Amino acid sequence: MKYSSEIERRRSFAIISHPDAGKTTLTEKFLLFGGAIQVAGAVKSNKIKKHATSDFMEIERQRGISVATSVMSFEYKNTLINLLDTPGHKDFAEDTYRTLTAVDSVILVVDSVNGVEDQTRRLMEVCRMRDTPVIVFVNKMDRDGKNRFDLLEEIEKELRIQLHPMTWPINSGKDFKGVYNIDAQSLLLFSPNTKADADGLSITDLSDKLLDEKLGDRDAAQLREDVELVEGVHGKLNIEAYMAGQVAPVFFGSAINNFGVKEMLDTFIRIAPSPRPRMTTKRTVDAQEEKFSGFIFKIHANLDPKHRDRIAFLRVCSGKFERNKYYHHVRLDKDVRFSNPYSFLAREKSVIEDAYSGDVVGLFDTGNFKIGDTLTEGEDFFYTGIPSFSPEIFKEVVNKDPMKTKQLEKGLLQLTDEGVAQLFTQYGGTKKIIGCVGELQFEVIQYRLLHEYGASVTFNAMPFYKACWLTSEQPAKLEEFMRFRQTNIAADKDDQPVYLAQSEWFLNTEITNHPDVKFHFTSEIHQ
Repeated sequence: MKYSSEIERRRSFAIISHPDAGKTTLTEKFLLFGGAIQVAGAVKSNKIKKHATSDFMEIERQRGISVATSVMSFEYKNTLINLLDTPGHKDFAEDTYRTLTAVDSVILVVDSVNGVEDQTRRLMEVCRMRDTPVIVFVNKMDRDGKNRFDLLEEIEKELRIQLHPMTWPINSGKDFKGVYNIDAQSLLLFSPNTKADADGLSITDLSDKLLDEKLGDRDAAQLREDVELVEGVHGKLNIEAYMAGQVAPVFFGSAINNFGVKEMLDTFIRIAPSPRPRMTTKRTVDAQEEKFSGFIFKIHANLDPKHRDRIAFLRVCSGKFERNKYYHHVRLDKDVRFSNPYSFLAREKSVIEDAYSGDVVGLFDTGNFKIGDTLTEGEDFFYTGIPSFSPEIFKEVVNKDPMKTKQLEKGLLQLTDEGVAQLFTQYGGTKKIIGCVGELQFEVIQYRLLHEYGASVTFNAMPFYKACWLTSEQPAKLEEFMRFRQTNIAADKDDQPVYLAQSEWFLNTEITNHPDVKFHFTSEIHQ
């Protein structure tokens, strides 16, 4: 276990939530605690701009939403934290799903006012597929929201996960007085726009008169009753159940006021898993193995608009990654090396000499990488579980300027390699069809094609309901099916055959009538 001390001190996690739950604000508070930034909303430029550090695309700043996953690394109490901030907007769910394959645990932000929303449910389903450990942060306690017991019941029921309160709120909205840290037995008092007392007031015995003095008789009595009930039901946190994704510790606070965040971060570095073993097409790879391996989970082009750069984000899964060392690119079957590997603080990048299991490294890419690509020290395998999901909206790409056809081709290829959308070419033709999860993605694609590649496009809606990847153990049967269904057949960007179904009825009919052809709703990208 040559690198075990380095690997044990690493934590890689994603922050996920519904839009506007306060996820990006929480990200910034973590960075402040880690000393990675000095001012919330600061981005290095001539002026301090008051938008979030982690939102680095122009369109994100205009719309105030995160549409691409940002990667940030920082140290806190001798723990190296790799934080992946994900898009909250449902139209960019696929980017988030893929990001969840690159982390070992998750912090889920729930808005105390709105409770559990659709996107939160979907994200939890992806976490459940992988038994990812989850910590819940109930945000916006300084606003009038739902009753705390009702909210916990709603989260448990809707997300099908058992909760374990680690802190407990004293009122909410304008009456919010703070939280009691059940685990550390200390009281944190809240006052808006001022930083909370770093360590809180130690109250080991809730019958202590200091509690009445600080909260008033009524609120002190209520807190005693609540905590007795919570402790009676939940007892001590079962760490094994948390690690197995069965129990989620819960913290209450207000990210914008930096309140209740430190308690969660301290617990996170204590209980969250260090890098875990991962499945490949050949075997399970242990994070502690000496030989390096890792996979590409995200590609981002033009991170810096002034330089046409393309950066592939690599999750190190085992061993040690070293600058200027040759590694085996499994899909291309060739050796590659990287003279300027980067670690990130949103847009700020710094060259690194090495990285260990659990780290996320940015690699300059000249077009060698696709999402799901695996790098090793010679062994041939692919990391599994990095799927492409069936899109829900399909549109034909119409080129408005034939003089810019080359730029359009390049832009479409790069954007789809990044995983922004999926590109299909109709069978036997040149018609390009883009498949997305949501309408907003088309806006982003149109914007980026114009501003980054100079290609102007419009979109025509296509009457398709779902895309299914096709396989068959009998090639002749597959060929026959594709020939008779030409108008509904396309190839994805890796030249895999895809059936574009007009409706659920058509799809079910084809599945029933063609038992020798398999219809897949996701594609393992490495295939």
